[in-house]
Amino acid sequence: MIREALEAATGLEFSAAPSPLGTGGGFAACQRWESAAGPVFVKTAPLARETALEAEAEALSELAAASAVRVPAVLGFGTSGDRAFLALEWIEFGPVRPGTEARLGEGLARLHRTTADRFGWHRDNTIGATPQRNEWTADWPEFFARHRLGFQLDLAARSGDGGRWLGRGRQLCERVAAFFAGYMPQPSLLHGDLWGGNWAADASGAPVIFDPATYYGDREADLAMTHLFGGFGREFYAAYEAAWPLDRGASARRDLYNLYHVLNHVNLFGGGYRAQAERMIDRLLAEMR
Repeated sequence: MIREALEAATGLEFSAAPSPLGTGGGFAACQRWESAAGPVFVKTAPLARETALEAEAEALSELAAASAVRVPAVLGFGTSGDRAFLALEWIEFGPVRPGTEARLGEGLARLHRTTADRFGWHRDNTIGATPQRNEWTADWPEFFARHRLGFQLDLAARSGDGGRWLGRGRQLCERVAAFFAGYMPQPSLLHGDLWGGNWAADASGAPVIFDPATYYGDREADLAMTHLFGGFGREFYAAYEAAWPLDRGASARRDLYNLYHVLNHVNLFGGGYRAQAERMIDRLLAEMR
């Protein structure tokens, strides 16, 4: 049944049996479908995740419109029975070559030059498998405290987590504005989930970004996450700085931005991420003294 829906959504003819590729975005099954025009990358998920795949399609289209870094083209979106699907351009990945990371840094700086008049996005989306709130907000510290850190802390509390670290986290939310004294970020178009697993090089060596959690926010948030799990080298950072230097206080806000992703990992996986979040919160509060 999904084959017919895919063909209607994309205008392509597909072979009957796809090849499984694992999971993507924390909730979707990934498949390679063969069409008369070549392979197609397809994500499928339970119907309850239809809006998440639809938001991903819109994010990829918005990133593509910036003409800054290559993203997979959206070929179609729809539902079939109890499944939702997103069909994307198949990109053959290759090795990272000399200059690939520099092109990624330059391209990311160009992406961040795409701006809005407020922070947020026209719809909510997801960060991995977790809902992400994007209500338009004029004030960045308010947006980040409420819709990023505060939302994750609320999720932790609703799941039964608690204790000292959660209360300390709420104290931090109340004082987030202290990290922005003398610094007023622009609402830049962000990838939103830019870790080393969400970029690659295509067969020509050009960088490609995918699996976005897009919104308009401080560009430092994208750069901060590149430090969280690694996967980005000196060429990347040098090229970004040459294209658009960061504020001198950017490194002081890195932990603040990465705390959002660590809190998300607390809610998704628990374990050692809770201790990591507690250490980060204590360190950030100590820096305010």
